[in-house]
Amino acid sequence: MKVLSGLGKADRERLAAVIRGTKGTVSVGDAADILEVSRVAAAKMLARWASKGWLSRVRRGLYVAVPLESRTADVALEDPWLIADQLYGPCYIGGWSAAEYWDLTEQIFRTIVVMTTQKPRDRTPIIKGTSFMLRTVQERTLFGLKPVWRGQVKVSVSDPSRTVLDMLSDPSLGGGLRPTVDVFTNYLKSENRDLARLIDYAERLGNGAVFKRLGFLLERWEPEEQEIITACRTRLTTGNARLDPTLEADRLVTRWRLWVPESWIKEKVID
Repeated sequence: MKVLSGLGKADRERLAAVIRGTKGTVSVGDAADILEVSRVAAAKMLARWASKGWLSRVRRGLYVAVPLESRTADVALEDPWLIADQLYGPCYIGGWSAAEYWDLTEQIFRTIVVMTTQKPRDRTPIIKGTSFMLRTVQERTLFGLKPVWRGQVKVSVSDPSRTVLDMLSDPSLGGGLRPTVDVFTNYLKSENRDLARLIDYAERLGNGAVFKRLGFLLERWEPEEQEIITACRTRLTTGNARLDPTLEADRLVTRWRLWVPESWIKEKVID
């Protein structure tokens, strides 16, 4: 455990200036610009302040301030979304993390889902006790996002429709098929429901399996939405997909070209 130790007057003034001039995180570049010193000098200062417990190192060259009331520098991340934005941008918060933000799920997930254009080697990093799940996306798919304020910083999160679409594209982003379907049905009952937008997003994403899953689920839960169901059917791609790629599926619903677990089959949706 790293205990906080004293700083001289000059260091206190410099540290205060850096913290005032940054928003949630402190990088070597930030410190160099604020203090008008070289990056080498800034890096040495940040490392010294971290060794004394006034900053906490997130990774090389990136720090967060330690709260004044803390007696140790071993602190949890105050806002993991800010760290994700700094480390993995361009990116957005998605999956179950976005579903929690939009009140589309009552489940509590401790891992933060980050959709990033980067290709990190470690897809499940743990940073200061916070777990992240990273998924790589193409830059052209950075749409359907909302900027939200986290303190003084704007961070992108998938809007409700994009959140649902990402889960239909990859149910593991919702924690599996059951939680994903729960999010989907909550979305259908919410004020954010917009099925036409789902179709538009799915076309832009270009994942044919989404139309198969969306059409199947709508036919099961909202069969009166014939216009949207037909829109899904007219956009089916060739080949068969699975309702959930991670589950065994023993029934093929041919009109949706979708392999479905027996437990998900109902008489009204069987060919």
